[in-house]
Amino acid sequence: MSDLPRKAVTRTAKLAALPLGFAGRATWGLGKRIGGKSAEIVGRELQQRTAEQLFKVLGELKGGAMKFGQALSVFESALPEEVAGPYRAALTKLQEAAPPMPTRTVHAVLEERIGEDWRDLFLKFEDKPSAAASIGQVHRAVWHDGREVAVKVQYPGAGEALLSDLNQLSRFARLLGPLIPGMDVKPLIAELRDRVSEELDYGLEAQAQQAHAEEFADDPDVRVPAVVHQCEQVLVTEWIDGIPLSEVIADGTQEQRNRAGQLLARFLFSGPARTGLLHADPHPGNFRLLPDDSGDSGDPDGKDGMDGWRLGVLDFGTVDRLPGGLPPTIGDSLRMTLDGEAEAVYELLCEEGFVKQSIELDPDAVLDYLLPIIEPAQAEEFTFTRGWMRSQAARIADPRSPAYQLGKQLNLPPAYLLIHRVTLSTIGVLCQLGATVRLRDELEEWLPGFLPEDETALGEGESAAEA
Repeated sequence: MSDLPRKAVTRTAKLAALPLGFAGRATWGLGKRIGGKSAEIVGRELQQRTAEQLFKVLGELKGGAMKFGQALSVFESALPEEVAGPYRAALTKLQEAAPPMPTRTVHAVLEERIGEDWRDLFLKFEDKPSAAASIGQVHRAVWHDGREVAVKVQYPGAGEALLSDLNQLSRFARLLGPLIPGMDVKPLIAELRDRVSEELDYGLEAQAQQAHAEEFADDPDVRVPAVVHQCEQVLVTEWIDGIPLSEVIADGTQEQRNRAGQLLARFLFSGPARTGLLHADPHPGNFRLLPDDSGDSGDPDGKDGMDGWRLGVLDFGTVDRLPGGLPPTIGDSLRMTLDGEAEAVYELLCEEGFVKQSIELDPDAVLDYLLPIIEPAQAEEFTFTRGWMRSQAARIADPRSPAYQLGKQLNLPPAYLLIHRVTLSTIGVLCQLGATVRLRDELEEWLPGFLPEDETALGEGESAAEA
């Protein structure tokens, strides 16, 4: 029997069971109500059972189905609390864990890819995986030179599974609607499908991770583990301990939440400027809050000395290649929007293809549409909350609102698709954290075009004079 269900008919049957399961539980709920239970209690039980089945099916399938579940777990911040609450715990599990593949399969992959003497490369190898994700699982080990390492092993047949799952999920998009009311899941699935092929290539992942590891080697705020060894279906990197961001979201201190949020924003905007690459999978399972290596990080409980903590970044399977960093258009349009320059913003959006030539919009209406979204960039510091994100989602998704009507007429150029997704996902994580972040500081430091050229030049001149 295959350890990763690969036959399309088998995987399709499992995915088809999701909407069928929803229907079955609805019938069960009707029976409960006839039997005397209140609709509210039955509704909660229904949602909990649905969440449990979602995790079970997506976790077992791994592949693209689990990838979809991880994406949902980031966007849950935008959902109404009565809908998001029952799913939150089950979806968050997808960020950190999944049912593992058997030890014999792991050994078979290592033997096939590294060689029969693969054990000679390790002083110790833990058969029990420390993490299992959408296309592979991670084992803790000790490299032959004594370094602690993470050994990422790709599931056999992961490529076929990813494409099969995402194709099937596209067909079930309408039936999956109850999970994410108000959100069109088809574009989300289409984008995931377009990106999965890169994530299957551990060679590309190793290059992206090593580029970040070298750039951030001496960074006081961010740590990226270096690549130790790479071959087809196997990637060995340095091991890092720390608090998973999902745990910080669940029960971290406010100091930990704020520090993690600040560093996440810093990494999002500084990464492209420093490496020409944008980490494009910002779900909480890919980040750790790390105490400083020197041991001077302050209270380990996070009550004091949070400035000493760093952000550990994992999984560079999906990146956006931006040789010149983030496009200056983003910074220019953001700055001009904050300054209320409606005509200039509209003209720039038209030039970049955000407004198609066949459409004419009111520049002031466009400005009104954008201003609430960029509220975090206006203040010296901003507290991200699920409530704020839900209010934004409701404003844009309500068919009765002017924002909804205007939003339907805007276009997202292909070059900005991944940047847009990463930005939204990161904001989703910041809202899950409930972090207070000095976002404007990061924009001024790292986002091209955000500061006017004369202000940037003045700042540089002052520094030179002081020197």
